[in-house]
Amino acid sequence: MDTQSALISLLKEMIAIPSPSGEEGALVEFLARSCKELGFDELHIDRYGSLTATMVGTKPGAHLLLDGHIDTVGVEDRPAWKHDPYQAEIADGLLYGRGTSDMKGALCAMLLAVSTYAKQTSHQFGGRISVSATVCEECFEGIAARLITKRCNPDVVIVGEATECKLAIGQRGRAEIVLQTFGKSCHSSNPEQGSNAALHMMKLLPYLEQIEEPFHPVLGKGILVLTDLISSPYPGRSVLPSLCTATFDRRLVCGETQASILASIQEVIGRAKQKDPALEAKVFLAEGSMHCYTGEEISAVRFFPAWLLEPDHPVVRTGRKALREAGLPDELSHYSFCTNASHFCAEAGIPTLGFGPSFERLAHVADEHISVEHLRLAYRGYLSLLSHFCP
Repeated sequence: MDTQSALISLLKEMIAIPSPSGEEGALVEFLARSCKELGFDELHIDRYGSLTATMVGTKPGAHLLLDGHIDTVGVEDRPAWKHDPYQAEIADGLLYGRGTSDMKGALCAMLLAVSTYAKQTSHQFGGRISVSATVCEECFEGIAARLITKRCNPDVVIVGEATECKLAIGQRGRAEIVLQTFGKSCHSSNPEQGSNAALHMMKLLPYLEQIEEPFHPVLGKGILVLTDLISSPYPGRSVLPSLCTATFDRRLVCGETQASILASIQEVIGRAKQKDPALEAKVFLAEGSMHCYTGEEISAVRFFPAWLLEPDHPVVRTGRKALREAGLPDELSHYSFCTNASHFCAEAGIPTLGFGPSFERLAHVADEHISVEHLRLAYRGYLSLLSHFCP
């Protein structure tokens, strides 16, 4: 079977196995069987359920990790799909299906590239090459990846999220911020007897719009976006709300911390209270948890930091050289969204690059797809990256 046919065949099988966050078990079983057939030397499934497959070289060298998450968002808008999200139909050179771009296509290319490289070199390469198929990334970017790092201790990481087959050297981070205002419930026919928490929130929100978020020359501007607003009790049914909760998506730039992003909002609350002493409010970072398919609970504060490598970093120079020699552009880019590299690079301090097929804008959309040509180019790019980082 030629390379393109092998890529399409493997990706079709992966797409046919739904793997929403927390339900990746069937896909992990399939990938474990596939990795054995592809000749990987070691397989490991950790307590969260992520699979790590490793090829071992005969010479000393670095440990290179290629990471791709296998969980996907769901298909809530099925009528909007012209192509079945789990049939992997091909039309006009595009392969359709949930997870094609985000990011089973990249993982497919990674696995086949590592298998090919091991065969081409007869395992006479330096160090170790691992591919991690990580769970629960869509809900907790980088949290399941912590177990991968603890076990593998990689020297360099390549994250396969979509980069249009360019080299990403950074990303904005993400935080979920919760702001609450408090009041006193009473019957809505006599509002003067209570205190309306929703009205307190309405007074406070304009102050937040005045916050000047930090700007980074590469990653762009930090963003604070209101994503959810709800009063309690809900529905009110003739009762003034005693609590109003606003949730914000905060996109982070390098250097921002949990304390720093909360401080700016706490300062705003203080200014608002000067004009309205009756206002009561607090702000904090959201926390979340879910059960993995293994039964293990994964939980974390929803704070995933930004990261950036300098253009002259040795790992960046090596990555650019590898792509040039593969006939691919060595243009530098960065992610707008958040990835597992929030852990690998920002938390663990491991030099990390992003390189993957397809486009960020195709993640989470109806009729998600990937071009067969991008699959082929990504495979070629991964092969060259392997030869430069593990010669």
